[in-house]
Order: sequence, then C-alpha cells, then structure tokens
Amino acid sequence: MMSQKRIGLLAMLTPVWFLAIYLVMSAMRPDYSHTDQAISELGSLDAPNLWAWNILGYILPGIAIAILGLGLRREFSSKGGVSAAIPAIALAASGLLMALSGAFPANMADFKSTTTLVHTIGSFGCYIGFLIAGFWLPPIFRKSSAWRWVATPSLALVVASIATGILRFVGMASIGQRITFTCFFLWIALLGFALWRAHGPGAPHNNSFKPKPLRGSA
Repeated sequence: MMSQKRIGLLAMLTPVWFLAIYLVMSAMRPDYSHTDQAISELGSLDAPNLWAWNILGYILPGIAIAILGLGLRREFSSKGGVSAAIPAIALAASGLLMALSGAFPANMADFKSTTTLVHTIGSFGCYIGFLIAGFWLPPIFRKSSAWRWVATPSLALVVASIATGILRFVGMASIGQRITFTCFFLWIALLGFALWRAHGPGAPHNNSFKPKPLRGSA
C-alpha cells in the first residue's frame, strides 16, 4: 500500500508531468493554437499522436488524482466519518472521470457522436467532482492542526477556477480553460504538499484526524 507521503509526492509531481506533456505534444503540432483550441484537441480523433496525449496527458494524471482522493479518504475518514469520506471520494471520482475523457477522444467533426458525448461527460464530471471536494474539504481541514493552513488557499483556487468561466463568455474560451486547468492542478499540488507535510518529521503531533499507522507507511 502506498504511503501517505508518497501519495502526496505523486500529487505534487502530477501538475509538472501534465505541463511537460502538454508543452511537448503541442510543440509537435505547429498548427496548434494555445489561444483558439481546446486542450482536448491535442487528443481528438483527427489529431496526430492522439493516444500519446490521451494516455500521458489525461489517463495517467487522472489515475494519480484518484490515488490522491483515496489518500485523503484514508487521512480523514477514520475520524471524520461519512462527511469526510464524501469529498475524498468525489476527488477520486474526478480523477477517474478525467481518465475516462482520455479513453474516449472527442470527435471534433461530430459533437453528437458517442465518443464525444462520453468525453464531454468525463470532462464535466471531472470538474464537478473537483468542485464538490473543493468546497467540502476546507471545513474539514480547519479541524486539523496539520491541515488548517491549507483551508483558505485551497478554497481560493476553487473560487478562482469558477471565476475563469467569465472568459468563456467573452470570446476567450480556450484561455479560460487553461486558467481553469491551472487552478485545478495548483489545487492538486497544494493538497499533495499538505499530505506530504502532514506526515513529515515536522508535522504537528496533535492532528485530530491523524489515521492509525499503516503497514509500510513512511
């Protein structure tokens, strides 16, 4: 079983991985526009190397995010009960839905096709899961001495991701999408760092949500 520290480290590295894959894959397409095309168009059915993007850019990061959700469930549910487990499960579902959107590339020539519809469900579902976790977790964080500090910045990133929706209505949808992704992945990195820090040598000893030691944990 992966330790909490390793899950935190994995979450911190996930945004770096996503950004690196995005820059490499977009650089391989001189015709690709960062300001006019959606990120998912790097893996649409008419895109070259579509499976490289969908596997490396969506499926693997999605699985990493799902693992973070499971780590948070382990972290809080033993003392927080169902109310703490729900947002962690929502985050895990968010990651799996991101992976689902990568498994079903969008068909940019037919927005009513099955693969496009499933891709869209995965994309929107991923964001909804993020919102549920993002608004539900801060009150839980505030109850823990090791996590209290992360409540306000994590909530700020969630609110900022919603605010970027304004850009979608003023002809800047692609830029708005990228800022939303930035808020989302910064939030993932922040929670990953908090999880890693909560199990580091300098972690507070009066963490009210600290789970029982697990075999193989760091």
